[in-house]
Amino acid sequence: MIDPDVRSAEPADAQQLNLLESEARASVAGKRGGDRWLTTHPERGAAWETSIDQETVLVSHIGDVLVGYLVLTTSDLVAAVEDVYVAPEARELGFGDAMIEMALAAARSAGCKLFEGSALPGDRETKNLYERAGIKARLITVSTPI
Repeated sequence: MIDPDVRSAEPADAQQLNLLESEARASVAGKRGGDRWLTTHPERGAAWETSIDQETVLVSHIGDVLVGYLVLTTSDLVAAVEDVYVAPEARELGFGDAMIEMALAAARSAGCKLFEGSALPGDRETKNLYERAGIKARLITVSTPI
C-alpha cells in the first residue's frame, strides 16, 4: 500500500511539472470540452516557477518522481482549483484525494469560504475526486460552436 505524499511545489520541481502538464494537456485534447479548456487555460510551460511563486501549487510524489499536481488560486473568499492531474499509473492510490485535502486546508487558512473546481463532461474520475471530498456540482455550462 502506498501512503500518498503531497507537498508544496518548489522551484526545482518546474521541469517535472512541465512534463506532467504536457501529459495532462495531451490527455484532454480532442475530448468533449477539452479543446475549449486548452484555449482558456494557457500552458504554463517554462512559467512553472512563476506559478509556484504566485499560486498554491501542490505536488504528489513517489520518492523524487512527481506523479501529480494541483494548482489552487485564491481571490477574495473563493479558492479555485485551476488544474489538477495525476498520472494514469498513479491513479486510484489516493494521490488526488491527498492533494484535494491539502488544497482545502490551504483555502481555509487563506480565509476562503468557497472552494471550486471543474471537470470536463464525461470526466468521471475528476468528478468522483471532487465528490469524495464533499464538493458537489453547482453549475453545468453547455455550449456549441456556431
